Amino acid sequence: MVQVSEGGPMGVDSVGTVSASLLTYASIQALKPDLIINAGTAGGFKAKGASISDVFLASDVAFHDRRNPIPVFDLYGVGLRHAFSTPNLAKELNLKVSKLSTGDSLDMTPQDEAAIIANDATVKDMEVAFYYLELNGAAIAYVADLLKVPAIFLKAVTDIVDGDKPTAEEFLQNLAAVTAALDQAATRVVDFINGKSFLEL
Repeated sequence: MVQVSEGGPMGVDSVGTVSASLLTYASIQALKPDLIINAGTAGGFKAKGASISDVFLASDVAFHDRRNPIPVFDLYGVGLRHAFSTPNLAKELNLKVSKLSTGDSLDMTPQDEAAIIANDATVKDMEVAFYYLELNGAAIAYVADLLKVPAIFLKAVTDIVDGDKPTAEEFLQNLAAVTAALDQAATRVVDFINGKSFLEL
């Protein structure tokens, strides 16, 4: 994660797919990483087995709010991509594996919900963090794929999308505890990866 201060003319952290894409591109150009780890928060679906503070490793990422009802452009809009496969990492750290759906809004419209269901996602990200710039999974996957850099995605659940609490309220209520759980999981992931080849992951 990249720590940021109050950014931009609005005095808030940069969030959303545009910022995620730009920062990912610039970071790859500057740092030439072997692997990208996107660790952030997400909403989870109770119906798919998600609970508050669960940390998921994404197997696939896609967009749910890019609606282009034209043949081929519709598939481009969804932008389905596979995350870098890490079966040993998932098994060793006992991480839940799921599909991730990304959008640019914290709330969920009926059209978004239909797309998320079509994406078969357990977690939905659009990070809104106050101390770190969290990046949207599908936007990062797009740039990483474009530049041929493997990427993995860790998402910790701050709110239950299909629950009975307002999303923003539940997100703020759980943010501190969930980011602490995410920090622990991300540290374990980095420790596991350190010194291993891609084939060992």
